[in-house]
Amino acid sequence: MTHIFGTPILTLLCFLPLIGTLAIVIFTRKDEEKKIKNIALWFSVAAFLISLLILPRFRTDTAEMQFVERAEWIPAIGAEYLLGIDGISILLILLTTLLTVIAVLSSSTAITDRLKEYYGSLLLLETGMLGVFMALDFVLFYVFWEVMLVPMYFLIGIWGGPNRLYAAIKFFLYTLFGSVLMLLGILALYFLNADPAFGSGEHTFNMITLFNVQLPFHFQCWIFAAFFIGFAIKVPVFPFHTWLPDAHVEAPTAGSVILAGVLLKMGTYGFIRVCLPMLPQASEFFAPFVAVLAMIGIVYGALVAMAQTDIKKLVAYSSVSHLGFVMLGLFAMNSQGITGGVLQMINHGISTGALFLLVGIIYERRHTRKIQEFGGLAHVMPVYAALFAVTLFSSIGLPGLNGFVGEFLILLGAFQKELWYAAVAVSGIVLGAGYMLWLYQRVMFGTVTHPENKMLKDCSRREVLYMAPLIILMLWIGIYPKPYLRLIESSVMGTIQSLKRPSAGPDLMAMASQTPPETAALI
Repeated sequence: MTHIFGTPILTLLCFLPLIGTLAIVIFTRKDEEKKIKNIALWFSVAAFLISLLILPRFRTDTAEMQFVERAEWIPAIGAEYLLGIDGISILLILLTTLLTVIAVLSSSTAITDRLKEYYGSLLLLETGMLGVFMALDFVLFYVFWEVMLVPMYFLIGIWGGPNRLYAAIKFFLYTLFGSVLMLLGILALYFLNADPAFGSGEHTFNMITLFNVQLPFHFQCWIFAAFFIGFAIKVPVFPFHTWLPDAHVEAPTAGSVILAGVLLKMGTYGFIRVCLPMLPQASEFFAPFVAVLAMIGIVYGALVAMAQTDIKKLVAYSSVSHLGFVMLGLFAMNSQGITGGVLQMINHGISTGALFLLVGIIYERRHTRKIQEFGGLAHVMPVYAALFAVTLFSSIGLPGLNGFVGEFLILLGAFQKELWYAAVAVSGIVLGAGYMLWLYQRVMFGTVTHPENKMLKDCSRREVLYMAPLIILMLWIGIYPKPYLRLIESSVMGTIQSLKRPSAGPDLMAMASQTPPETAALI
């Protein structure tokens, strides 16, 4: 355990944004706008710097949880305060703290009312997201999962667009429904682990202990189904995606950045943290089904994105397509696929987060996102056009940029699993290049036909400042991904090993493949 100022580092990192929320609520007045913004920026930057301090002390040669912090919490039910990280969660933590700083900076001119509540919600949301990636106790995991729901609901419902209430309620209800099913899965693992035939014989929510539970195949399938719906709604996997475009379009720019960059990754993180290692036989059994849904999402998201007339909605549907690639990689269930899926989670957060920031920049100037309202912007805003070009090429997976590395690994993994998986996924890449390049052509090239666009100001120094880290990461990961791959390699291999763990009782999957159809149906 590593301490800073006498406090365990993960606890400090997790709850520092919450302290920032309390500081804003207690020590500022509503009219002290500059002070509110500065406190939010200081606390978000401090959290980012603390997350960077973890890196030199992090070991890349082990799949074990590191920086583990443990204390009694609710001993009557076996719930603990238990935090820890591995190579997968550390990248998501770094992404979360970076995007929160950028979200605070990007809100400086975009949000003009109820600043106290806005920045307080943004920092509270950061605590919820960090907690999900650190929690190693299921009760704690569930608490953090629900905590992030409330501030995001308010960010969309108060500071969103014209249909913000509809989008906020839809987001809340979808996610809450998934959370309830996830809770059922957690409780099933809790009670089954108490049976010595399957687990440790104790009532515990300790995820490290539950990694070793050996359940019969039919139990695994039911529990997998509960977790699948909960996580699939969050990703979102087709056909659970319908809440996402509404939430993205109506959310303020910072809300869209956090939603695309981090919140959606909580679903994919749930699959790799819970479903694959704890329910290996069920994951293998349902892998073709999940892969088909992922491929439908890849192609469907790309086709619907191509038909959009609103830039933000186009980017929102592109997320459905890109996260289909992540799911395909994870459920290829080999080292290349899972490694590519994890890296692509980070890549998507960087490139799509940047796209939403760029949409927000132009929306602040023109108060419209309709594609037909633009054209020729490269003549008026050359810096903006250059930033948009790099981000767009990152999103479509151009070699030399971050998107290529993740997609290439996913395609390798998919090809090893099933040739036709890779063939369908490649069509999604082609379609993605089509709708993104067509968008750029319509918005940036040609002549300036609308008088309102002739006097638009190019990106300010503040806007270039918060875009610069994302552009640097796109180039760094694309040119030299080794440091990022080293971080996740051991954790991915640990997940692969857990997939080979046998189930308790008879191997019903083998029995079903070796018996006549009428008998297999009974099994």
